[in-house]
Amino acid sequence: MKKFSYRMENVLNIKLQMEEQQKIAFALASNALDEEKDKLNRLSARQRRYESRFKELLGDDLDLREIAHTRKGIDQMKVLVREQMFNVVSAEKKLDMERKKLYDIRVERKTQEKLKEYAFEDYKKEFAAEEAREIDQTVSYSYSVK
Repeated sequence: MKKFSYRMENVLNIKLQMEEQQKIAFALASNALDEEKDKLNRLSARQRRYESRFKELLGDDLDLREIAHTRKGIDQMKVLVREQMFNVVSAEKKLDMERKKLYDIRVERKTQEKLKEYAFEDYKKEFAAEEAREIDQTVSYSYSVK
């Protein structure tokens, strides 16, 4: 009997390639999210330094120019932190979208693999039936010759 070949093997291979590409896209989105979170942490730390400097200035001799400068820095850092929070949320949404795409592609690939398994099971049954017919023919022939 001929060798087993799945007639939709090309589709399965394409699904595997699509899954690999989506894994890469997911990893890139995950890295982008990590970078955005790191940037947010750095900005928050910088804001805390400005705030601690502001508290120090209020306790020392009152240098109004330095206090105003520090206050402006704090306000600017609040704006930057808020914007960065939006960037983090946006990166999280993109990561969720990529995760969903990856999940969908994996489901499609697993479906194709299941279909291939079913086709292989049918092939094995067909092979066993054909083998049984050949054995029956051989046995029938050997008994007919006697």
